[in-house]
Amino acid sequence: MTALKKYARLEASGLWRATPEDQRREVVVSVGDATLILSDMSDRAITHWSLAAIQRANPGKTPALYYPQGDPGETLELAGDEAQMIDAIEQLRRAVERRRPKPGRLRWLGMALSIATVVAVGLFWVPQALTRHTLSVVPQVKRAQIGDALLRRIERMSGAVCGDDAGLRALATFRARLGTDQINILPGAIDTSLHLPGGHILLNRSLVEDFEEPDVAAGFAIVEQSLSRAQDPLQDLLQVSGTWASFQLLTTGNLQSDVLDRYAEHLLTKDRPVPPPDTLIAVFDVAGLRSTPYAYARDITGETVLPLIEADPMRGKNPSALLSDADWLRLQGICRA
Repeated sequence: MTALKKYARLEASGLWRATPEDQRREVVVSVGDATLILSDMSDRAITHWSLAAIQRANPGKTPALYYPQGDPGETLELAGDEAQMIDAIEQLRRAVERRRPKPGRLRWLGMALSIATVVAVGLFWVPQALTRHTLSVVPQVKRAQIGDALLRRIERMSGAVCGDDAGLRALATFRARLGTDQINILPGAIDTSLHLPGGHILLNRSLVEDFEEPDVAAGFAIVEQSLSRAQDPLQDLLQVSGTWASFQLLTTGNLQSDVLDRYAEHLLTKDRPVPPPDTLIAVFDVAGLRSTPYAYARDITGETVLPLIEADPMRGKNPSALLSDADWLRLQGICRA
């Protein structure tokens, strides 16, 4: 409306013809209410062109040639010296074009949003859903096989699982007393402890050789057990290894050797988060174990594990011994074979 008011009194001379066969005739061009008015020299209106329908046949050239949309045979020619009217018509046309609906733009926007949605689903929802479904259908026996395969790879870097016969008998008694999954003592590679899919708990030999009582090794064992119960260790393997590993395990029931190799190396080199001390008090309480020996093994100063010391669930109690002195000595010698 601002543009219409600005050019309401503007007039120009032009040449108009109704059809290509007609003779061009001189007309007076003026801007009306949403129309371009073409009048004869007696100021009688000949025709009205809707501003929304004006098209230019030769953009950027002079004389400017216009026609109403849908009828290129009817033309209006404006000479170069009518630059003010030409400029006015072009500005009005641009104003109309800006207000015109852009269905194509909306379609492209809709397509872009649809593609973005599909990509987001593919990147975020599908991998998580595939991993969840895979975890729900993998049986325990397959988890145990994967854990065994990982243990064999870890043994290449740590040395073989300690296997002194007397020590293994003491370890069986130790595990039965704790009620944990299978426990293996390794001569190296791991700092303290690990857990694997299928019910494997790995302890470094230092946990039995460097302490005077089995409570330290027991503490690390039950903490690893609680961590494996809190989050499926197979889930960590699949998340670290990527969507293809989940798809492979789901469709074939197996994981490629290079996937297991990379994950075994990941387990031995990554920084493992240490469970907050106050979250472990209940674990020691349920197991009937003293938490203080484990706490001092984690931090000899006791500063970072103070809750485990101050809230030791066995404080003031007399829990039964985990092992006899003889069995504890045998367990300490499990790696000496």
